[in-house]
Amino acid sequence: MLSIVDLLAAKTLDLDLAAYLMARISTGASFMVGSVPGGAGKTTVMCALLNFVPIDVRLIAATPQAVHNAAKAPPWVCYVCHEIGSGAYFAYLWAGALQRYCRLFECGHMLATNLHADDPEQAKDQICGVNDVPTDHFNRFELLVFLRIDGDYVKMDRWIEEVYSGDGSSGQTLAFRASEEKRIGPGDRHYLADSQYVAACRDFLETMPGNVRTIEQTRRNVVEFLKQHPSRRTQLTDRS
Repeated sequence: MLSIVDLLAAKTLDLDLAAYLMARISTGASFMVGSVPGGAGKTTVMCALLNFVPIDVRLIAATPQAVHNAAKAPPWVCYVCHEIGSGAYFAYLWAGALQRYCRLFECGHMLATNLHADDPEQAKDQICGVNDVPTDHFNRFELLVFLRIDGDYVKMDRWIEEVYSGDGSSGQTLAFRASEEKRIGPGDRHYLADSQYVAACRDFLETMPGNVRTIEQTRRNVVEFLKQHPSRRTQLTDRS
């Protein structure tokens, strides 16, 4: 498994985007990662971003049984759907199971997943059109992250091409596009993050010790950073 440190080194994303995603996810933003081609790195990016979840949020694989039992779970759980898909694989969700999964927003839980989609329209069509998930549940995914790939398996470049951001109520708006160097800033109403906190996240990532590389090492450092910003936990509580 690759960490955010690995993804920065591979230029899958840059420091500014990593800091913004860290600031949003560490305060409770649910997210999905999309790309149509297989092997684009959807699961890799999703897992690296899960390193940013708040300290007191547990990760639970969103199997149909876990989703069924979620009403009994304490708040502040992040249910991870390994992929939105109809395959009979572990923590893949489709149809009724996917609908129940997305209803977990109503219980105050975080959700993280990935799917074969290249843009919000494809993602929404697959989730709401094909699977009859209500639009207001789709809107609760506050970050939509879309990857692109170039090359072949001998030498393949993978990068985050677009990020869409929302407040969980009225849909997501383009926040970043790599090919146009477009990115929203603190003055934009869709930024939805404290600029000082984003700057602190950037400083943290930029000064990560050189011996930190793995998922486990990265998470330990993230936890120590989040302990220094306890007020950010209240933003997660407000989402319920």
